[in-house]
Amino acid sequence: MAKILYIDDEISALKAISAILKKEGYTVLTATSAEEGIEILKNSSVDCLLLDYRLPKMDGIDLLKWLRQSEISIPTIMLTAYGTIEKAVEAMKLGAHHYLVKPVDTQLLLNVLKEAIEKSKGNQKIEDIKSPFPEIIGKSKAMQEVFYIMQMVAESNANVLITGESGTGKELVARAIHNNSLRKSKPFVIVDCTTIPENLLESELFGHEKGAFTGASERKTGLIEIANEGTVFLDEIGELPMFLQKKLLRFLQEKEIQRIGSTQRIKVDVRVISATNRDLEKAVQEGSFREDLYWRLNVVRINLPPLRERKEDIPLLVNHFLNKFSKENNKPIPQLEPEVMELLLSYDWPGNIRELANVMERAVVLSPSGLISIKHLPRRIQEKTGWVAKNESSLNLLELEKSLIIKALNTTGWNQTKAAEILGISRKQLRTKMKHHGLLPKSEDE
Repeated sequence: MAKILYIDDEISALKAISAILKKEGYTVLTATSAEEGIEILKNSSVDCLLLDYRLPKMDGIDLLKWLRQSEISIPTIMLTAYGTIEKAVEAMKLGAHHYLVKPVDTQLLLNVLKEAIEKSKGNQKIEDIKSPFPEIIGKSKAMQEVFYIMQMVAESNANVLITGESGTGKELVARAIHNNSLRKSKPFVIVDCTTIPENLLESELFGHEKGAFTGASERKTGLIEIANEGTVFLDEIGELPMFLQKKLLRFLQEKEIQRIGSTQRIKVDVRVISATNRDLEKAVQEGSFREDLYWRLNVVRINLPPLRERKEDIPLLVNHFLNKFSKENNKPIPQLEPEVMELLLSYDWPGNIRELANVMERAVVLSPSGLISIKHLPRRIQEKTGWVAKNESSLNLLELEKSLIIKALNTTGWNQTKAAEILGISRKQLRTKMKHHGLLPKSEDE
């Protein structure tokens, strides 16, 4: 039967609920504090965590944060006599499976518990949770939906349109679809519509014959022809010039191409996956993108969520990048100070996964001690998350306190008793503060 850890400082509730669970056949471990519960979690594998919200020192929310920072995934049911919507939302955001208010209805608890355990894989670290596509990292609900569509479409020949902000991994998804398709042994050809000059793009896509234009000294095979029997990935398709949109549409309709300067049509069998960070529907309305081409490309659409909407994946991605960049730089895998993960989770990541990868590579390179701290993160992250303001504010208050103490001491000829009276504190408190600020004479510094 499943093993449950129940943490509650209310002994009567701990005994009563434990007895009910044991009667149902569950193995129950108990703790009266979060700290005691953590020790149990470090040494035992449990299938579900039953957690009281209000605990001494660390409360239930603090324990949920510890689980996230420790990258431990356990289905958790929160119990409290202080039920509010705000607390429920906070608990759910931190990964709680359900939230019940005391006194708990026994049958409801058993039903919720059963559901949580059925969905659970036990005390599993999130780096052990595998996606159907190992090259793509994510366990969030949003990414599970993406994986489902990818699985459904991979073995088909349907054209796929991948949308999402820059840095969300569109090329990675396109490659994964190809690698899991019947075409995986054939070419996967990437065409970046933004990096190839417009006057060369037609030749790059469709090829040209010798002498077709000035500088065409020999025949060139186009990228679509090179991708025959495989997949062509048209990245940033929204930037394709209008004159080429018509030619691409003809290729999609007729499954054949025509090199520049040739009258011969060449049959090709190519699957098209395209990607864009633009709003193509808006582009169609504005007349900058052909509607008929849009529907040819958008047979199946996969929308990749920005990283700010799938923050539960950040610890998993961080772990991946720490391993990757440590190996590339011949360094041991560093550890993160707890507040580092807190900042990474609170930042909005406008550059998405690409930005996170950049930040983690920088941190690995700049942390010779094997411990990544706040100072190894870019200042923009410290500023955006309020870390700089908070710490500068604390520093300014300490400097102000020191200056006030010095002023009071100078006014009284460094008579500590009189200075303490001016400051409205006891002499003992003044001496403690003086020692903290390095103002206590060495002869008096005990």
